[in-house]
Amino acid sequence: MFRKTRIFIPYAVLIYSLFCTFQVSEVFGDRIILKEGQTITGDILVEKQTQLYVDIGITVLVIPKDKILEYEYTEYFEIEDVDSYDINDSLGKTATTSAFELATTEDNRLYKTANLRKTTIEKCVDAVSEAVVKISSPSGTGSGFFINEDGFVITNYHVIERETRIEVTVFRKAKNGFEKKTFKKVKIEAINPFVDLALLKVEGLIGPKVKFVHLGDIGRLNVGEEVFAIGNPLGLERTVTDGVVSTKNRAFEGLIYIQTNADINPGNSGGPLFNLAGEVIGVTNMEYVFYGGLGFAIPVNYVKHFVENREAFVYDKDNPNTGYRYVQPDRRRNKARPKFLKSRSGVSSQPQRKTPGKTGG
Repeated sequence: MFRKTRIFIPYAVLIYSLFCTFQVSEVFGDRIILKEGQTITGDILVEKQTQLYVDIGITVLVIPKDKILEYEYTEYFEIEDVDSYDINDSLGKTATTSAFELATTEDNRLYKTANLRKTTIEKCVDAVSEAVVKISSPSGTGSGFFINEDGFVITNYHVIERETRIEVTVFRKAKNGFEKKTFKKVKIEAINPFVDLALLKVEGLIGPKVKFVHLGDIGRLNVGEEVFAIGNPLGLERTVTDGVVSTKNRAFEGLIYIQTNADINPGNSGGPLFNLAGEVIGVTNMEYVFYGGLGFAIPVNYVKHFVENREAFVYDKDNPNTGYRYVQPDRRRNKARPKFLKSRSGVSSQPQRKTPGKTGG
């Protein structure tokens, strides 16, 4: 007689065995090539630091990156939807409980990253322009951008410096161009004047979820690489300027900046500097006053550090002096300041960067 024997295989081993033997070559989707030679085609739902989560239709594979030789997304616009994709809706009925629980585990951070595929400026602008906003205060205007669909916005500290009445204007695509909507309920979440960054939260968002951008990797940025900026220079909303990375490590006052020849003008402050994958690689914040083609941006690694450690820079609404000189301005003193000291945001307050010949971004 034969005796039945039950064999228990750990779920992780089963999943790994499955993707090592599963091979599809003619199905349209994202493509993953393993070091052992197998090719997997499916939809990359989530990309994390050490793993990819791939929907192959019948289940979701969890693939360690150290087992992958290379992978590529089908096209840019599918990539943009990856991090904003509702994994609960995607997996629902087809995934096992273990895969579902693992795939829906999110990192505790506010921003999104993805290894996006490079394309043209035109396609990038079409994909990311709705994520760029105009920020207004009694002192002037600047720019900013959404880093997630919950309404968190990055901008320059000097755009909101000494102000508590802040408005954010969102531009949404419509049949006849863009529709503008201004939100007056804006919360200051965190500020770091020493790297000129601020984190805001737009409250009361209704309707479709806001578009947001992915943050890139400064380590993959190369000198000579094409970049472009979107902002509101001199009140000219949603203006696009392009150029190249002149250098990726220009030092000013102990901090590193990206230097670019893309035009940075008053009103661009706090806006994003993109690579050709539509990833934010910097936050525009200053340029030399009397010379063109000398713009500077705060590298995205400073932005990530600031957001990840936002509790250390949290703004206390009950204490206007929390942080650094966050008090109501003296209007008469502001008006008396020379015009050439105006920052790129158009704010007439003294910029924090005091190197001769340049102004705030």
